[in-house]
Amino acid sequence: MTGGMYVSKNILFACAAGLALVTSGAKAQTDYYNTDTGRPLQIEDAYALEHRGVEIQIAPLRLERARSGVYHWAIEPELAIGLFPRTQLEIGVPLTFIDAGRDGRERGLSGIDISVLHNLNTETSIPALGIVGEVLVPVGGLGPDRAYVSAKAIATKTFSVARFHLNGQYTFGDRIVDPRPSQPSRPGDGERTDDNAIELSQWLAGVAVDRTMPLRSLLVSAELFARQPLREPEDVEYNTAGGVRYQLSPRLATDAGAGYRLTGDDKGWFVTFGAAYAFGLPWSRR
Repeated sequence: MTGGMYVSKNILFACAAGLALVTSGAKAQTDYYNTDTGRPLQIEDAYALEHRGVEIQIAPLRLERARSGVYHWAIEPELAIGLFPRTQLEIGVPLTFIDAGRDGRERGLSGIDISVLHNLNTETSIPALGIVGEVLVPVGGLGPDRAYVSAKAIATKTFSVARFHLNGQYTFGDRIVDPRPSQPSRPGDGERTDDNAIELSQWLAGVAVDRTMPLRSLLVSAELFARQPLREPEDVEYNTAGGVRYQLSPRLATDAGAGYRLTGDDKGWFVTFGAAYAFGLPWSRR
């Protein structure tokens, strides 16, 4: 486990060093301003990718260490397309690696994530509102045994000092009963549970705040959210995190974040790091 902690410290150092290197002199753009789940926070804003826009999320990484000593790595390349005005389609391919030390290791595809976000309105005297429909398709060795459908509502309101975002999400279907309720989920434990579904939430609710620094093309954000794990008998978890997004060039944005699971059956810290490349498609206007 010492080796795992050494790698984790290197990841943290690399994220910090990378941010220090890129925070000098990029052109002012707006892609960094449109936040997405996992880049770098869980709570996102209500806006969709622009019409005919395309964004390739280049292998966003999440590393989580639970109190039990299990390291959970996740890489989820994603493709987002602005299919219609204020509407985007997003497809993600989550790859998971679980390192439980001497208790074993597992790796593999953990489903295919497909979602559609529609922005209902722009901000006026009322917040910008958005809705999301999402399905996790049962594909891969670490994928769920069946499809899971979720619905999310989003509100974004901008004030002079900062933007504020509210998210509420619900996953349809019964919670999963863990046959080993007294033990944390580890590879090689014998009977297989719905591993990827364990990472899902029955419900999730949270708030985030961010502040832009337009002359630096920089967004600084923080969040607090609660989630009820889909697995029984786990209790409600409270999580907090902070992060930054930075525009490297007119097409390329990078992000990094760190947070901590404050409560729950297996508290621990996590870090994220990612980048996205955006461009437009030459679709005809008819």
